[in-house]
Amino acid sequence: MKIAIASGKGGTGKTTISTTLAYYFAQQFPTALLDCDVEEPDANIFLNIPVSRTFDVDVLIPQVDMDLCTGCGRCEKMCQYNAIVLIKGKPLVLPELCHSCGGCYLVCPEKAIKEVKRSVGTVEVGVNGNLHYAGGILNIGEHMAIPLIDEVKKEHYNATFRIVDAPPGSSCPVVHSMQGNDLIIIVVEPTPFGFHDAVLAYDVAKTLNIPCAVVINNLVEEYKPLFSFLEKENIPVLAVIPHDVDVARSCAQGNCIEYMLTKYQDKFEAIMRYIKEKVQ
Repeated sequence: MKIAIASGKGGTGKTTISTTLAYYFAQQFPTALLDCDVEEPDANIFLNIPVSRTFDVDVLIPQVDMDLCTGCGRCEKMCQYNAIVLIKGKPLVLPELCHSCGGCYLVCPEKAIKEVKRSVGTVEVGVNGNLHYAGGILNIGEHMAIPLIDEVKKEHYNATFRIVDAPPGSSCPVVHSMQGNDLIIIVVEPTPFGFHDAVLAYDVAKTLNIPCAVVINNLVEEYKPLFSFLEKENIPVLAVIPHDVDVARSCAQGNCIEYMLTKYQDKFEAIMRYIKEKVQ
């Protein structure tokens, strides 16, 4: 079963929940944690799984042979991302803007454009017993997260449970991380800001037609608009975890998973029970 752990915004405890859940599942089943939060991958700081394999992920960008180019400008007109501009009749490629669609290569009448590789990031892979890990690390300044997410999601396909730690927000990398999963669990902070952004994440899940459930984290007091919304949309609440400064302390000390399972094992057992019922 494939489960994405998402959140409307950063800082809700999404990675704390996803890594603890993966660790807990792995006590019984082969489980993979796939860190698709490639701009800030930190899941393996929690899991501490030895990395046994790494590989670069490349995209294709155009390279122009100026001896063949006649400066017709078709490549510039074709590019919807302004990644090719004509300067004094010659094309200048801006690699960071290129989306690797290959359109410029196809329309060039002189065959002056060829596609060359450009690295966008690295994937790390590791295993520790029943717990499998893969995570993407996007190059600094790089915007092409999706090819990296694609490669992360290809790893550990045979695990009984595959848990995707999605990026925060509701942008294209989030949509891509959510796609293909059987269930999306949104980690929500019960605050006006947390509620607003969680609704955006829920709308993405709803558009993708993927069942959704919620874990409420860092509860100080009940925020009524959130609970009214969950009731109205009939979204199951799998667990409610209270505000606990010792969670942050345990993260800083590197024993967050141990702390969460000591203090809140019943919450993760409830989440596991719900997911196992979904499988059956």
